[in-house]
This record gives sequence, structure tokens and C-alpha cells, in this order.
Amino acid sequence: MKRAELVNQIHKKKSFLCIGLDSDITKIPTHILSEADPVFEFNKQIIDATADLAVAYKPNTAFYESRGVEGWISLKKTIDYLNQLAQPVFTIADAKRGDIGNTSTQYAKAFFEALNFDAITLAPYMGQDSISPFLQFKDKWAIVLALTSNQGAFDFQFIQNQENQDKLFESVLKKTKSWGSTENMMFVVGATKAELLGQVRKHIPDHFLLVPGVGAQGGSLQEVAKYGMNKEVGLLVNSSRGIIFASRGTDFAEKAREEALKIQQEMAVLI
Repeated sequence: MKRAELVNQIHKKKSFLCIGLDSDITKIPTHILSEADPVFEFNKQIIDATADLAVAYKPNTAFYESRGVEGWISLKKTIDYLNQLAQPVFTIADAKRGDIGNTSTQYAKAFFEALNFDAITLAPYMGQDSISPFLQFKDKWAIVLALTSNQGAFDFQFIQNQENQDKLFESVLKKTKSWGSTENMMFVVGATKAELLGQVRKHIPDHFLLVPGVGAQGGSLQEVAKYGMNKEVGLLVNSSRGIIFASRGTDFAEKAREEALKIQQEMAVLI
């Protein structure tokens, strides 16, 4: 998906909501476990209930890979279903890959060609040659981990460079932004560190940010918008568990829609 198409969908739906399909088979409603592919059936009903409210979906591949071949089949069916929706949505493989160049090339082919995702999350630790293969695909996106929402982010991401006083996440932003462009690179910045979004924007004012941590992790949508929004919105705010596991009963899709609608309505005011 091109950047202009994504921006168009944001304004059309008055939403910058990304729904994380962290579809843990041990948490999905028991009444659909008898389905031939319960994870896909769960995803399908969530998507059907929320597709007019969300501009992006982000399957976390760990919940599929852990189930072996069956999980990969569920993932393939899910991405195929997302790609045939009447209103296009931006699809993100939350795979957090990051390896040497020839291996990254194969990962890029897997997620961009075989599975046909729009984007993939990537760890930049191994440098440019681990990211650049993903930037060779037309209308595909590399989403680089910069400042994450987990507690372990403080282990490394805030280490300060004594020469220029930059924290490590700032060094990542300053270095990696030159590898691609605002048309094919985004950055992950956690919502639980919303006050730092202003600092992030000093380095990358025009890039899109993928912001996890709103909802179950406690991040504030208003704070994210205050510090992170740019002239084209420039945000994809992700909520996973707070939406998809809003209910474990037969009304799970209805409750998921209710939660997604609450967020979308907040977003409509902020745009």
C-alpha cells in the first residue's frame, strides 16, 4: 500500500486504529474451537466486526508460528481474507525479524511475496544490510523498532552516547531514517512512553509511527496524539488484547466492535 492510500483511509474512516491479531488459541472462545480452523474463524469474525473502524491489522506471527504448519495456514488464510476486503486495510506482519542480508532477503520474500503483507516489523541491531532487503519491494514497508513499550526497553534503549548525549533509540532513529524514506519506512514507538514522542518527532517529523501499548498496556491515546501526530496524522495506534479479547463468550465479535468503536470515536475527534 502506498502512503497516500494509507492517509486516504485514515481520513475516510476517521481512524488511525491498528488491531493486533494476537490470536492465542488458548484464549479464543471455546464455542469456536470445534471449527476446522478456529483461529482463522476467530480472526474472520473480529475483522468482519471491525473493518470499517480500523485502517490496519497486525497479526503477531508468534501466535501462528507456535502452532507449526496449522498456524501458518491460519496466518495465510487471515492475510488473504484481509487483502480481499472491499475497503483496503494496511497489513503488518509483527514478526520482528532482523538478520544478515541474504537471510533478510528470504524473510522479505516470505512476508511480502508468499504472504503479501504490506509491512513487517524489524529489529535494526545488525545494521543496514539487515534492513535494506525489505526496502527493495515496491509499496512495501519496513517498520523499525525504535522505542518499545516493554519494561526491558530500559535495558538498552536509553543508554546514552557520551559524545553527543543521544540515547540509543535516538541514534537508531538518526541512522536508520536515511536507509529508506517516508514512503517505505515507519518506526515503532511505544504508547507507554508517549511523553518521549515529541523527542522522537524532532528526528523523524514526517515518518509514520506504529504505536503499541494503548489499551491493555495502559497507554493514553490523547497523549500519543498530543506528542506524536503530524500534518498527515502519521500514526497507527495498535490495540490487541483490549479489543480481540473483550469477551470470551459468543458475543466476542460484538464486544470487540464496541471496544474498537470507542477508540475510533476518540480518534475521530483528534484527527
